[in-house]
Amino acid sequence: MREGTEHGPDKDTPEGRRRSKKRTDEFVAEEWIEEDRQGRRPDVLRPPAHRAVPAQPELPPDIANELASAAGPDWNHLRERITERMAAGIGAYERERHRDASRILKTVVDAVPSSPSARELLALSQYHQGYWKAALPNLEAFAALTGSVDQHPVRMDCHRALGRPKRVEALYTELRQGSPDAEVLSEGRLVLAGTRADTGDLAGAITLLVEAGAGRLVRNPAERHLRQWYVLGDLMERSGELPKARELFLRIATVDPEAYDVAQRLESLGPPARVRRTPRGPRRAS
Repeated sequence: MREGTEHGPDKDTPEGRRRSKKRTDEFVAEEWIEEDRQGRRPDVLRPPAHRAVPAQPELPPDIANELASAAGPDWNHLRERITERMAAGIGAYERERHRDASRILKTVVDAVPSSPSARELLALSQYHQGYWKAALPNLEAFAALTGSVDQHPVRMDCHRALGRPKRVEALYTELRQGSPDAEVLSEGRLVLAGTRADTGDLAGAITLLVEAGAGRLVRNPAERHLRQWYVLGDLMERSGELPKARELFLRIATVDPEAYDVAQRLESLGPPARVRRTPRGPRRAS
């Protein structure tokens, strides 16, 4: 979803605050101050205490090495500025300040366009703001630079938001062929199921998940299992399979009562219907 309000002037951003700070490492000459008769120094006349110079932001070694490799011979004069910007961008993203992160990281991508990490993080910052079209070129660049399919589910979701179901299907095929880990494949499958449901193919969406084992009961469910149960439960409810939907939502509530909105979903579905038993007639005497 797009952020609806402007964040404010540049000084309110991490990068802006950094630039607005005064240097604290200048030499400060101490002033000779006489003590009073009791040997006390009046507080108002004390010289300012020395403050430590802030440390330069540090990047994880793998990202720093990647940026250096991507920049090539230009790294010598780019190092200080790009290291600082990348660290600031990562910090803003981790604090979910996606507007700030995308603005800062764009300067990194402009300077070092072949950095996969900068492309990936910029794309995710744009994605979290709902800028689907802006995120796609950076996601595509990340895939081309790395050969990775790890962000294919995000690419699929962007195309889904833009109403491109055929592109979603094609990317899911690429995702499966890329042998991703279970978490990534599960996310891609959920996006594809949602896309099919968007086009009115509820049966196809349900079949996709059921055949992949999304509704299977597991002893120690991971987060991906809860997400699969929720999406499948939603599809079951939309298709009129209310008892199955209730069962899936109840599984989630048993594991985590506060997950998603399962409490409200179960309340809206109401209690399970009681099974009416046919009364038996009197037994015949033998």
